[in-house]
Amino acid sequence: MSLRLGAVQLLCRRMASFSAVQRGAEGTESFRLFFRNEAGALVSPFHDIPMFNNAEKQVFNMVCEVPRYSNAKMEMATKEPLNPIKQDMKKGKLRYVANVFPFHGYMWNYGAIPQTWEDPGHKDARTECNGDNDPIDVCEIGNRIGKRGDVIAVKLLGALAMIDEGETDWKLIAIDVNDPLAEKLNDIADVQREMPGLLDATVRWFRVYKIPDGKPPNQFAFNDEFQPAAFARDVVMETHEQWKQLTGGKTSELAICNSTLGNAASVDADKAEAVFAKSAEPGPCAPFPASVDAMHFC
Repeated sequence: MSLRLGAVQLLCRRMASFSAVQRGAEGTESFRLFFRNEAGALVSPFHDIPMFNNAEKQVFNMVCEVPRYSNAKMEMATKEPLNPIKQDMKKGKLRYVANVFPFHGYMWNYGAIPQTWEDPGHKDARTECNGDNDPIDVCEIGNRIGKRGDVIAVKLLGALAMIDEGETDWKLIAIDVNDPLAEKLNDIADVQREMPGLLDATVRWFRVYKIPDGKPPNQFAFNDEFQPAAFARDVVMETHEQWKQLTGGKTSELAICNSTLGNAASVDADKAEAVFAKSAEPGPCAPFPASVDAMHFC
């Protein structure tokens, strides 16, 4: 391990100070995953967890919503106070990502960078499509299978510009700075060299994963090609500026309730705990539908 990478890892471990607390029961509509900081105070993973883990080293925080190989489509509840992680729903049913051969569930640890927002009112000049109204997505490609609610210090390696039903939906490629491969991966070409086949498989996964639900294949800007690390960092900074506008009062249906920003939407500990108390008590995981195990061919 190089001294430079070792120092980054040490700094990032010291800053990993958030924990996830389950409410409700997994596999039901009641499931929520709230976040507390090291002092035990409730925080929003969307608004209160910093975008940077180490700004000087360009190390970002990633909130893991979906561990690798799992199917439940989990995401920050952007319209709920404190934005806990919950399972997405479509047409009144809990959403699971289909297994499209040869994939099983998600092929990376999947999540989002906090304090970012893809503004649906902003047309990206590179894709000519507006944002998808969510924090920017991250695919963490390291060896460890993460846990839902992990806050992972990541190095950005590249970006894929997916067009999902006419909206820009950036997919960032990143690696946990504590991963054994992190020292060798600094840009998207390094991923191709060290992990051959992963990027092609990633494009295919995103192209076909909605087909079993009756949706058309997704499209991509830049002729389906990944953009380099510097490009990815620029995109993140743009979405961070859009997030600043959101939390500064830009009209939106999203919840900007927070514990740390010191703005009009900030709440004190008692109000945050009141939000938490309204959620369901933890319960046992409900059985997944048998259809989740089905394999699809597209």
